[in-house]
Amino acid sequence: MRRIAAFAGVVGAMVGLGLPAVAGAQSDPAGGTLLNVLPPGQSGAFPAVPNSTDQIPLYDGLTPLGANVGAADLDRYFKSARFGEPAGGPVEAPRPGLTIRYDSWGVPHVVGQTRDDVMFGAGWATARDRGLFLETIRGPARIAALDVPGFDAFSLATSLRSFTPSAATERFLARQAIPLRRAGARGRRVLADVDAYVAGINAQYRASGNGARPWTRTDVVAAAALIGAVFGRGGGNEVASSQLLSALRKRLGRRGGTRVWRDLRSAQDPETPVTLRSPFPYRTGGRGGAPGSRAVDAGSVSAGAARAAQAEMAMRRPMSNALLVAAQRSANGRPLAVMGPQVGYFYPQFLMELDLHGGGIDARGAAFPGVSLYVLLGRGNRYAWSATSSGSDNVDQYVVRLCNRNGSRPTRRSTAYVWRGRCRAMTTFDAGTLGAGGGEPAQRIRFRQTVHGPVSGTVTVGGRPYAVATKRSTRGREVMSALGFADLNANRVRNARDFARVMGQVEFTFNWHYADGRDVAFFSSGRLPRRPRSVDPSLPALGNGRHEWRGFIPRRAHPQAVNPRGGLLLNWNNKPAARFGAADDQFSYGSVQRVDLFRGLGAKVSLERLVGVMNRAATQDLRAVEVWPRIAAVLARGRAPDARTARAAELVTEWRRGGSSRLDRDLDGRIDAPGAAVLDAAWDGLADAVLRPALGPLTRQLATVQRRDNPPSPQGSAYGGGWYGYVDKDLRRLLGMRVRGRYSRPYCGKGRRAACARSLWRALKRASDRLAASQGGDPAAWRASANAERIVFAPGLLGPGATMRWSNRPTFQQVVSFERR
Repeated sequence: MRRIAAFAGVVGAMVGLGLPAVAGAQSDPAGGTLLNVLPPGQSGAFPAVPNSTDQIPLYDGLTPLGANVGAADLDRYFKSARFGEPAGGPVEAPRPGLTIRYDSWGVPHVVGQTRDDVMFGAGWATARDRGLFLETIRGPARIAALDVPGFDAFSLATSLRSFTPSAATERFLARQAIPLRRAGARGRRVLADVDAYVAGINAQYRASGNGARPWTRTDVVAAAALIGAVFGRGGGNEVASSQLLSALRKRLGRRGGTRVWRDLRSAQDPETPVTLRSPFPYRTGGRGGAPGSRAVDAGSVSAGAARAAQAEMAMRRPMSNALLVAAQRSANGRPLAVMGPQVGYFYPQFLMELDLHGGGIDARGAAFPGVSLYVLLGRGNRYAWSATSSGSDNVDQYVVRLCNRNGSRPTRRSTAYVWRGRCRAMTTFDAGTLGAGGGEPAQRIRFRQTVHGPVSGTVTVGGRPYAVATKRSTRGREVMSALGFADLNANRVRNARDFARVMGQVEFTFNWHYADGRDVAFFSSGRLPRRPRSVDPSLPALGNGRHEWRGFIPRRAHPQAVNPRGGLLLNWNNKPAARFGAADDQFSYGSVQRVDLFRGLGAKVSLERLVGVMNRAATQDLRAVEVWPRIAAVLARGRAPDARTARAAELVTEWRRGGSSRLDRDLDGRIDAPGAAVLDAAWDGLADAVLRPALGPLTRQLATVQRRDNPPSPQGSAYGGGWYGYVDKDLRRLLGMRVRGRYSRPYCGKGRRAACARSLWRALKRASDRLAASQGGDPAAWRASANAERIVFAPGLLGPGATMRWSNRPTFQQVVSFERR
C-alpha cells in the first residue's frame, strides 16, 4: 500500500488545466437512442474526485429492477453517448488547433483541426484521466507482449509491481513497426497516430510535473499486447489436456479413456448454444490422437510448466455479452443493441471514455489507456460496435524432443532440441527485472526459446524428455489490429456487410457486434492458424518441423452474419457458430451456457425489454435455472436421508420458481432466497457425485483443467465455465430425456437411477449439515452472503463505501437504436 499511496499521490496532481473555452460543441449526425455507462466513473484520479464515482448510482440503480425496466429507466440509468454535447464545463487547449472540453461526467470531447491534433488530444486526455493506470501497466504489459512463462501479466498490473525492461525487450517491441510499414500508407498513418498520441501523453506529463518517464512507441505496443494476452487469445493448454487424456487411459484403458476425454472436451457438442446456426467449420476439435501430436506421460509435467499453465489460465477472462435485434424483430422497426465488454471492476478503471473529432476521425466510446488513440468499443457517425471475447484457438503448445549437441543422452536439463533432423540450441531471452512485491524479492527474468516461442518447462513422452514451447499467432504483431480500429474511428465502415472487411483486420480473437439504422451484424475475428491434418489440435504438436501451421484461415471462413434468420444475435462468450470447434482450453462448450439466460424476448422486442432481459440474467444463478431441474428430477427417484435435507432441496426448487435471482433487495447483506445458500454449499459435491463413478480420483484432476464452478465474486463476471453441461447432459440421459451427442457412457450412478439419486442426496446432506452447523437447524433461515460477492473496485483505492450489488453484466455498456437514414 505504501507504493500505491506514493505513486497515487503523484498522479493525484494530474488534474486538467483550467483554460478558457476556444471551440464549440461537435454536432451529432445520428438520431435515435444512444446511451452508455462505465462505472465507477471517468476519472482515475487519486484521491478520488466526483467524476471518479458518479456512474455507480446509474449502474447499480438498474440492478434491482430485474426484467422490470421501463422506457424512462433507460435515461435514468444510462447517460448520453452523443457527440460533443457540453455547452460549458472545463476546457483545455493543449496546443493550437486542439480543444478538449469536459462534460459533467468528466468525459473529454476532443476536437482537433487535424488528425494529429486529435491523436495528441487523446494522449493528453488519457494522461490526465488515467496517468496512474498508464504507469501501472507499463511493465506488466511488456511481460504480456513477450509471453513470459509463469507470469500472469494481468495480476501483475493490478499488484503495482514494477518491471524494468531490458534492451532486448525494447528491441522486440520496436520491431512491431516493421509489419505496419509494410502495410503501406495506412500502416504508416497508424504509426503517425501513435507518435502524435505519445506526444500528447508526454506533454500532459510535463504540464502536470508528475515526474514519470516519457512514453514511447514501445509502451503503446506493450499496452496492445496486454489486451490481446488477457482478452484476445484462446488455446495454449494442450499439455494439461493431454495429461488428463493419459491419466484417463491409464484408469479406463486406451479406448475407454479416450472416449471419456472426448466427452469432457466438448469440442463439438451439438447441443451447445451458438450465436450463428449457419455452420463455419474450423478444425479445433480432436479425436485423441494423430501422428503429429503426442499425449504427454501422466504426472510428468515439470514444476515450471505447471506454474506457466496456472498463470496462463489465471490470465484468461472470458467475459462480455451482447444482445442485438434486427429491424424485423424490433418493436420500433429499427435495429437494437445492448452490448459491452466485461473487463472487471477496477479503480482506476481499465477502460475510459473518449469523444474524438477532427481530421476524418469521428468516434465516441470506450478505450484502453495506453492504446486510447482510438475508440475500441463505441460508435461512429451512424453505427455502433462492441466485442465479446471469443477464445478462438490462436495459441498452440509444441513438445520438442530434447538433445545434447555433443551427442550424449539428453535429460530434462538439456537445452537443445531436435529441429528438422538437427540438434539445435535454444536461445535465452533476458527480459528485464521484476521489482519486489507480494512477498517476493526482485528478480531477473530470463527464459529460453525455441523457433516456436518461449519454453515453459519439460515433460516426458514415452519416457523421453521433451520441452514445452508456446506459439501465439499474434506475438510480435499486436499493433496490426490497429488497422481495423483506425478504420472504425474514421467511419470507413460503409454498411453492415463492410463491417466484416474492417474487422477482418483485427488479429485478436474477439466476436464483434454491429448495429446501424438498418442492420445488425456479427464477425468473429482472429489470426487463426490452419493446422496440418497430421495434428490433433487438442493435443501438443510435435515441434520437429514437420507439423507446422499452414498459414491462416481466410476472412470468409470466420463466423459472420448480417441480419440472421430469427432476427437475434446473442452472445455471452459462447461458441460463435455451429461446427466452429472449441479451443483446446475450452472444456465447457457443452449443453449449458449462460447465454441461455437471454430468454423471453418475445416476437417483437423493445429497447427497454432488451435491457430488462439482460438485467434479469445479470443476477440469475445459471446452475439454478438450467441444471437444478435435472438434479431435482433425479432426487425425486430416491428418498431424502432426513427432513432437513429434503427441505433444503425444496428451497432450491422454490428459488428457481421465483426466478433464481441472487439479489439482496433489502440490503441486509444476505441474498434474499435461502435456496442460494443451499446450492452454493452443495454444488461442488453434486457435480463430483455425477462424474466420480467414472473418473474416480481423476475427478480432482479434471477440476484443474475445467473448474467445477465459476461463482459470483466482487469482480462481477460469473458462470463463464464449469461442470454445468456435464451434469445436465448426463442426468438427462439418465432420466430418459432426449440428448443429442450423447456421452460415451453414463456417469452418475454408472447409469442406475437409484444409485445416482443416493449419491446426490448424500452430497446434499453434507451441504445441509454444514449449513446447519454454521447457521442453525432451520433451512428457511439459511442465507448466502450478498456482501461477499458485492462488487468492489480493485485494488481498493476508493475505500469500502464505493461498492455495488453483484451484477453479471458488461463493465462498459451501450444501449443503441439508430434512426434509419
